[in-house]
Amino acid sequence: MTEREKILGRIREALKVKAPQPLTPDEAAELPQPPAAGARRWLPPVGDQFRDWVELFSRNAADLKAEFHLVSSSDEMREELVRLRDAEGWKRGACHSGLLPDAICPALGMPMFKTDKFYDIHALEGCDVGITECDALIAQTGTVMLTSRSAGGRALSILPPHHVVLARRDQLVPDLPSAFELLKMEYKDNFPSMISFITGPSRTGDIERILVLGAHGPRKLTVLCV
Repeated sequence: MTEREKILGRIREALKVKAPQPLTPDEAAELPQPPAAGARRWLPPVGDQFRDWVELFSRNAADLKAEFHLVSSSDEMREELVRLRDAEGWKRGACHSGLLPDAICPALGMPMFKTDKFYDIHALEGCDVGITECDALIAQTGTVMLTSRSAGGRALSILPPHHVVLARRDQLVPDLPSAFELLKMEYKDNFPSMISFITGPSRTGDIERILVLGAHGPRKLTVLCV
């Protein structure tokens, strides 16, 4: 018997075993749900105060080579975004419709197109910056949690070389269980098609264990929180 015949034989045997059927929503609802407090026992402490979370997120972001700025007003957020534009020489960018993007992005005074409408994917690749909102900032790991709804689709946070996140203070949470609680409050039983966790800019260390930023996505990540 050849190796090919052996492999095909194992496949035929495996196909005889019926796969389990997925649970219905009612059946899944009856399963016991582990309390978030149980998970937190295994996670590093994060502190109880908002200032603790700010300090921890800022420290983790710096370790991850991301920028984090806690600003006091929308005007200060606009000023920070304009500073980035001038420092990096942005010529055009992309964003999506939302409370913060609609209020902040016009201050850039440069061509911006929105991913809420039909757009050319090649044009998005040619943008200098992609600006999105998010669903949560997780202090414990310095992670940005976003969804296909809060980030204007799936491509906006991935294709441009610089990803800028506009967040609110009430979205800064201590840990992952708290972030999932925010998701449940926001979307109830109608979850988005994509949930993503962004922990620093895109990176890889596959080649000779040398860290390279921007290998599979944005090489820069900036979080502005108002």
